[in-house]
Parts: sequence; structure tokens; C-alpha cells
Amino acid sequence: MARRTEWPGGSADSSRAEKTLPPQDPAERARAICLRLLTGTPRTRKQLADALHKREIPPEVADEVLSRFEDVGLINDAAFADAWVDSRHHGRGLARRALARELRTKGVDPALIDEAVGRLDSESEEETARALVERKLRATRGLDRDRRIRRLAGMLARKGYGEGMALRVVRRALEEEGEQLPDETVDAFDSSDPMESPDSYDLP
Repeated sequence: MARRTEWPGGSADSSRAEKTLPPQDPAERARAICLRLLTGTPRTRKQLADALHKREIPPEVADEVLSRFEDVGLINDAAFADAWVDSRHHGRGLARRALARELRTKGVDPALIDEAVGRLDSESEEETARALVERKLRATRGLDRDRRIRRLAGMLARKGYGEGMALRVVRRALEEEGEQLPDETVDAFDSSDPMESPDSYDLP
């Protein structure tokens, strides 16, 4: 993420500033709102624009303030997308498809999303998928073969991995464990297994 630059004349205590600013000065209110929301948590331009809209900041004022924040590096959607991909892929094991879906909900431009998720290739995705399966493998022991396949492949599906890759990774993991598998595994898997809780794609 770009290093945050203090807004000229602004205060670190933006929450207090928002309360004390004259209500007739929407630009100052908008600056205070944005500074408060950016404290400790990067945001996209769209997220900040939505927050200003909810607080009834005039659109033209919001646009001017947000553009100024971009100019000084306080808003940087490209850096946000890159950091999001790094964090969520390595921290949660999410695949490109899930990462792109998350970034769309944050209002990131499609071109920036493509660039950010494009830094992950199929090999790195498959490596992460294998690591995820290895961590879950022990918990599935004792289940019948097809149920293990559905459980593990469904976990990968919820993280955005395609069916082909998910089944290939699961099959390889089970074979390495000594499980004898037929030439064809299950044709489809159930990603809504009640024993598996879907991951929350949004940060707390």
C-alpha cells in the first residue's frame, strides 16, 4: 500500500474533527470522514464514496475530495488490490476467481482486478490448493472415499478453485496417502457439505 500522507491542515484525530467541524462545510466534513475511515484500514475509492453518500455529502464535493486523496496517495486502488490478493491468497488460500469476486464487491476497477489477480498463475494456485488439502486431509480419515473427495473438493470450490483442479489435487493427495482410486472419480462434488463452513470472504 502507498504510504499515507497527512492531509494538509488535517488532524490525526479525524473522528473528533468530524464532530467539531461546522456542519455547513461539506468539504471539511468529507475530509474528516475519509481520514477516520482510512485510519488503520485501507479503503477503495468506491468504499469511501459510498460512505460519503450515506452521510449526505454532495456528489461534486465528494468527488473533489476523493480525487485529492488519490493525488496525495491516501487512496490507491491498484495498491489496495495488490495487497488484498497477497493477503487473501497466502492467508486464506483463495484462488483467483474468489479474489476477483471480493475485489469487485470493494468497487475496484475491472482492469486493476485483472492486473492484481493476474500475478497469480496456475502453478501457484495449485500449490496453494495442495497445501489446503494437506491440512484438511487428516480430518477426513474414517470417511468413505467418495465422501472424502466431496468434502475436500468442496472446500477448494468455496475458495474459488475450479472443479478440474480441485478434483486433480484431491485425487493426488489421496493416492499419495495410499487410497486406491478408480480411473474416474466422482463426476461432481457438493460444495455445500454441512460439515464444512463456508469461508467469509470479507475481513472482519
